[in-house]
Amino acid sequence: MSATDLTHAPGQSRSVPRLLIALAFVLTAIFVVAPLAFIFWRALAEGWGAYVANITDPMTLHAILLTSLVAVIVVPVNIAFGIAAAWAIARFRFPGRKLLMTMIEIPFSISPIIAGICYLLLYGRQGLLGPFLAQHDLKVMFALPGIVLVTMFVTAPFVAREVLPLMQAQGSEQEEAAVTLGAKGWQVFSRVTLPNIRWALLYGAVLATARAVGEFGGVSVVSGSIRGQTNTLPLQIELMFNDLNTTGAFAAASTLTVIALVVLVVKAALESRR
Repeated sequence: MSATDLTHAPGQSRSVPRLLIALAFVLTAIFVVAPLAFIFWRALAEGWGAYVANITDPMTLHAILLTSLVAVIVVPVNIAFGIAAAWAIARFRFPGRKLLMTMIEIPFSISPIIAGICYLLLYGRQGLLGPFLAQHDLKVMFALPGIVLVTMFVTAPFVAREVLPLMQAQGSEQEEAAVTLGAKGWQVFSRVTLPNIRWALLYGAVLATARAVGEFGGVSVVSGSIRGQTNTLPLQIELMFNDLNTTGAFAAASTLTVIALVVLVVKAALESRR
């Protein structure tokens, strides 16, 4: 029986479905639409000229570029890691398999600030590897490598957790059939596995991108929040608020919102081609 048949079943009240639909719209408007609208309203409160001036401020532009660079580095690495981890767990039985599954999910349960402190105690100047890094003139903390490392940590589970359940549900019959027909490893992956998981992979990549551009806690620990050097966009927003530049903070926040919306539009466009 279809959803339409259920909706028009004799004697069934239509008030409950309509109430739930209305409640969904109201809650979406309150918790999603209203905050987004408020961000853009405050960003443009002093006019378009002030908005453009705040966005084109050298510090803000650098924060936007740094945030984009981190996402460009982190997301492809997470995609590769997620596919490899999901494939290993779904297709093979090996000692430590359950431990690997647990370790992949650790970033979900650990505060990003704790992760940042761990990296600081490991790679910082006074950390475990600090003397070695200093001896070889390698800088990880308060620089791009530290930001990338902590962002990779907090975004690591997204692709794997989207792809793994799908690969487990699909099984390996199609891949085994391809091998029987003479396909090589890369051919099996590119022509059988990847097409089957492409939408789960896309969802995971979108989630990882959104998390990467919006990460604050861990990055604030390992970056040092150096203006014009290690300030990502979320950190720049905080500094603008602390400087009482409310309009500039909302302008930067609107940029972060636009980035997230663009990612969602790209996702929707790709889905429409299914």
